[in-house]
Amino acid sequence: MKFVLVTRLFAPEVAAAAFRLKALADGLAAAGHQVTVLTTKPPANAGTASFDDYTVKRWPVLRDAGGNVRGYVQYASYDFPMTARLLVASADAVISEPPPTTGALAALVCLVRRKPLYYYAADIWSDALVAINAPKYVSGLMRAFEKVALRRARGVIAVSDGVAERARALGARNVEVVANGVDTSEFHPVESAAPDSAPYFVYTGTMSEWQGSDVFVRAMPAVLAKHPKAKLRFFGQGSAESSLRDLASSLAPDAVEFGGVVPPAQAARWISGAAGALVSIVPGQGYDFAKPTKIYAAAACGTPVLFAGVGASASLVEENKLGLVAEYSPETVAAQMIAMLDGSRPDGSHLVDWVRGNASLATTGTVAAAWITSDLAARRATR
Repeated sequence: MKFVLVTRLFAPEVAAAAFRLKALADGLAAAGHQVTVLTTKPPANAGTASFDDYTVKRWPVLRDAGGNVRGYVQYASYDFPMTARLLVASADAVISEPPPTTGALAALVCLVRRKPLYYYAADIWSDALVAINAPKYVSGLMRAFEKVALRRARGVIAVSDGVAERARALGARNVEVVANGVDTSEFHPVESAAPDSAPYFVYTGTMSEWQGSDVFVRAMPAVLAKHPKAKLRFFGQGSAESSLRDLASSLAPDAVEFGGVVPPAQAARWISGAAGALVSIVPGQGYDFAKPTKIYAAAACGTPVLFAGVGASASLVEENKLGLVAEYSPETVAAQMIAMLDGSRPDGSHLVDWVRGNASLATTGTVAAAWITSDLAARRATR
């Protein structure tokens, strides 16, 4: 069959969505299907990637100052050319990744062309907007787009039970849970990139308001009182980065560093040498069901996780012995960071084995591809 994937992010960009969609494209191609990816031209610092098993078609797109396709004007600069391209693309089925504007326009095209749409729901965007107290008209408009994408989709892939529950509540009818994962060929234990022997914690990936990674910066003064050489290193970017930098310069100016977006191999080196990998979600804002990919990336590198918050991620870390969990407060987080520094680094082989057995992106892509193709076969059999 012929599949068209529409996504604003695709390899070699460094983003969970780009990794996830590449794994799906790989899974579909490995099963013998013809795959075309309609995506954007990556930023200059993204590196290069080659694709022998499927076609990747790129289009210029507006990016923000950090090189991201983030913001409604930026989304529109992808969505409208994508719509025109999708109208003439040869496809048996279309697969869309968020944002919901992309999903809604893809749904409209599929309705016109009478093609089935599958929506890959890594999270619920309108819930995230509510969580960060976005203006009601913004979250309401995004909710409307998201409902169109979810309700018009032939099938929805959700990365967790929590996302699946919310997708159904918004109107999705045919939902399959395919757990998130990480590329274990990129994320695995390697020699640390640290320039000295000072202990450090690492935070990788998106820095957004609903994730609340400022709690780790606020914890640093207490950590430094016990371990004055400790450092906190951020890698990635996001809407909260500017406020995090300001907070760090005020509370711990010499102990918090921002390294920007780095390739996966370099991120793995920093994660591998850390005393702990930090992950957080502000509790009680409607996003406690999320399971950030950075949990899997850390465990794949053999590094214990410190999760600040409640909900699905806390259960994931505790039930699978992936690290420690702290209440979302600077005092509790500082106590757990100090405990990690006071204790000896645990053997990470259990973490690595768990990820390879339960959260490998290669497996995730294969499972997602198999579900979509089997669902399409069932659809054809009933026509």
